[in-house]
Amino acid sequence: MGRKDKSKVIIDEISRLYSEVVKHREGIISEGLTVRLSSEVEALSDKIKDVIIHSVVSKHDLEQAIEWVTILKESLNNLVKVLNIDGVTLSKEVKSFLEDPIQHLKKKLFIYTHDLIRGSLSIEDYVRASTAAVRTSFRTNLRTIYQTWVLSEVTTLLSSYGKLRLIYPEYGYLSFDRSGKQKTGLIPPNAILEINGSKYVSIFIEAPRPVGWEDSSDLRRSWKLYTALRPDIMIYGGKVTNILKLDQEPPILRPNIIIECKELSDWYLRIRDVRGPFAKPLTAEEWRNKWIRGLWIGLSEVLGVEAGNVDEIIKERKGVRLREYQIVALYRKVYKPDIMYLISLHKIPQDVRKYLESESINVIDDVGFNRDKLRSVAEAINEYAKEDESRTLIIDEELKRKIINLGRELGLNVSRDLGELLKDIIDKVEEVIVKGK
Repeated sequence: MGRKDKSKVIIDEISRLYSEVVKHREGIISEGLTVRLSSEVEALSDKIKDVIIHSVVSKHDLEQAIEWVTILKESLNNLVKVLNIDGVTLSKEVKSFLEDPIQHLKKKLFIYTHDLIRGSLSIEDYVRASTAAVRTSFRTNLRTIYQTWVLSEVTTLLSSYGKLRLIYPEYGYLSFDRSGKQKTGLIPPNAILEINGSKYVSIFIEAPRPVGWEDSSDLRRSWKLYTALRPDIMIYGGKVTNILKLDQEPPILRPNIIIECKELSDWYLRIRDVRGPFAKPLTAEEWRNKWIRGLWIGLSEVLGVEAGNVDEIIKERKGVRLREYQIVALYRKVYKPDIMYLISLHKIPQDVRKYLESESINVIDDVGFNRDKLRSVAEAINEYAKEDESRTLIIDEELKRKIINLGRELGLNVSRDLGELLKDIIDKVEEVIVKGK
């Protein structure tokens, strides 16, 4: 069945269900900005979502997704035991998908389906928007699942070089998510691991993301992070607590290792627009104006995603279209890591392999979910792990706040180096202990 024929079948089926919705108009009750649906309309709404989801996700795709979810859960459970930690944290998106893939996709259709039922979206537009939303969410989650599995297994393999301990974050959960991590204007790691009690590695997942800003001057400085190329995983030897370097290009500390993961069988055929270094910075005023005019449109402009003609700024921007394997090579040229790995779930053609290897990229393909094929990656990470030369204490924002508050309570000057303040607090506490004796 051709794409047009399939689209017509979907539209016809949605039209049939929508006609049933129309018969139950009294079951659609508007309450301000929200809509309450009767049980009959709710059931029809659910059927409409099912049609959309199953038109995009085949039975085989769904079975594969469920299998991948099971494999990832087993991997993460094993990692928690190896690190002897309380658990891991995942993004809200991935966590929802792992709990129930179909239910997660239905959540993605909530607003679109309500707009259809309220009559504010045509059936054709609904089918176009909702199928795109399902397709994007499904692919994105499978990509994240495979990337997370690769990092989880590589981390587990590191335990063969000695006892592995998570020293950051200090609260006992390894974070695979970056949401909220860069609000303070820094780019902290997802994790810092101690290997055999003497060496350390710092792990950053999709780290070159925007940091907090307030005005146009801040935005101009941090603009590079909106357009920076974003490898899947970057590894640094030692305790690295911040990789932001806005005074250099790229604005990221040079990594020791980059790991890029590919889960699709034809990933090397895909083409993307890369606008990064060519994007003209927006002012804070332009940014906020875009936000008011429509958040998703404004952000799509900032992130380099096609979203229709917002204004003339799009026409001023430049970019280049590259195949995915060329983008992988671009990561190598831009960030200049000591070593880079391309991990592919499937086998890749010989010409693509030769191209990547000619760009000094180590290709490990046809990996599937075989942990043993990742041993060379763990070996390289262990080799680049460094001893802690500075013995720097890693202090998160909550602990920093407590130290400053305690300093104030003790009558100390808190407007200075945190290390000096902490030393004076310890001295004060020792005085109290001595007097108490």
